[in-house]
Amino acid sequence: MVESTVTPTPKRRGRKNPPITRSAADAFSMEHVIGPRAGFGFLDSDRMAFMKERVFRLLAEYGVMVVHPVAQEALKRAGATEGAEAGRLRMPRAMVEEALAATPKQARLCGKTRDRDLTIPRLDGGFVLRTGTGGHGYVDPRDASYRNMDLKAAGEIAAVADQLDQVGYIAHPFVHGVPEVTADIHSYAKITSHTTKHTWMQPYQKENIDYLLKIAAIAAGGDDELRANPSTSCITCSFSPLEFKYMDTEVIIKCGQYGVPVHACSLPSAGGTAPLSVSALSLMAVTEVVGMITMAHVLSPGLPIIATPLMFALDMRTGSALQSSVEAMQAASLSAQLAKHGFGLMAHTYGAGSDTPDADHQSMAERAMLMQTVALSGADILGGVGQLECATVFSPVQAVLDNEIGAMTSRFLRVPDISEDSMNWDEMCKVAVGGHFLDSNHTVSGCRDQMVPKVFQRMGRDDYEASDRRGAFEEARDTALAYIAAAPEQGVLNEDQNKEIAALALAADKHIVEVYKGKVETI
Repeated sequence: MVESTVTPTPKRRGRKNPPITRSAADAFSMEHVIGPRAGFGFLDSDRMAFMKERVFRLLAEYGVMVVHPVAQEALKRAGATEGAEAGRLRMPRAMVEEALAATPKQARLCGKTRDRDLTIPRLDGGFVLRTGTGGHGYVDPRDASYRNMDLKAAGEIAAVADQLDQVGYIAHPFVHGVPEVTADIHSYAKITSHTTKHTWMQPYQKENIDYLLKIAAIAAGGDDELRANPSTSCITCSFSPLEFKYMDTEVIIKCGQYGVPVHACSLPSAGGTAPLSVSALSLMAVTEVVGMITMAHVLSPGLPIIATPLMFALDMRTGSALQSSVEAMQAASLSAQLAKHGFGLMAHTYGAGSDTPDADHQSMAERAMLMQTVALSGADILGGVGQLECATVFSPVQAVLDNEIGAMTSRFLRVPDISEDSMNWDEMCKVAVGGHFLDSNHTVSGCRDQMVPKVFQRMGRDDYEASDRRGAFEEARDTALAYIAAAPEQGVLNEDQNKEIAALALAADKHIVEVYKGKVETI
């Protein structure tokens, strides 16, 4: 492997001593006020205990289907027992509790330079954003036209997300124009070679896992560097209800060999792969997550696992999946609260996204409500930046707007100081009739602590009319286009790294397309 030539920025931000800021905190700097985080949740102590007990019972009395012979045997040796059908394993409560206690409570999601490293949970109690993953469609920021996602669009996603200060890491979309079975490899290669931020991978076939991890190692500067500073993390998904495919179990094993953090993801749909109620949807998701955590403790001990319930509810009129319905939002809140505060896990769920296909008024209302709801529930990572149409489409303009909502929500979680000093009590009790506080020392000392938006507008009517009614959408569009124009075409890696990744992708095409020959087409 060749060493990366990515040049760190002059200001290095140590992982154990991240910088603080008096402006809006971002993904890589902390709030200067370290205090409690505002919270909200549907679970009081009794409901929390009830939900936790049902998670343990579902795993112990019914169990999960594990379609991986090696994993099955390892889990049986660790205490799992056979269920009512072949392949189903019951996980005794003691086994699950051991796994929960042993699972790391902190994860490092590293960049390619140390100033882009993240530690989850954040030291200031806040959250980080990540871009949407898996989208098949793309809304071009130049003219709002829609097309199938391609590698050019993936590069533009990286260009925009690399500059969004609230976005801590970037996920790869699903790209067309390449063999379907290796679309993940091509898309991941494009994203990781065009950002110094942490990159999230999502394998599509079991044969692809090794290729993706090898690409991650090349981009990191070698196997040892990837192990020391994991600049990628990987999703593993349950197959709701309560089943784990061979590929997703293999992800846990392979990532354990590199120490690459895993996002244990459940994606049930209320009325489809989970019962039609908010509580049942949340129970299904968190049970599957805890099942994966138990599997990881046995198969890859000590591997950081991030609980990632991504909640959907079927529209019973049409059968369409929804991520921003009221029911899906409630389930996202409840599952994040249960994972974070009930089981003490790192929690990750959708914090942005809409069920509308455009970056319109509905989109802004739905994603603002969703982000505030799950942030108040304690989630450490809020996903879905830029995604539309229930996570199937990506819009760079929407991503810029989401970054602004993220900054506002982050500040909103900071519990206001309530004290005599914060109230400027002495001056308040002496203010003269017709007086003011503009020249107060209290005002001078605190005026720089106000959050100042970057794309949201605060102009008066006259300026608004004079600007041809330019609003936040136009500002976000121009910001996205500026980021795309400024991005280096060759990416952030050196020539040898790019060549090595390209050769690996070509080898994957030859190998994996042959494995699935006759089953798929190039799309």
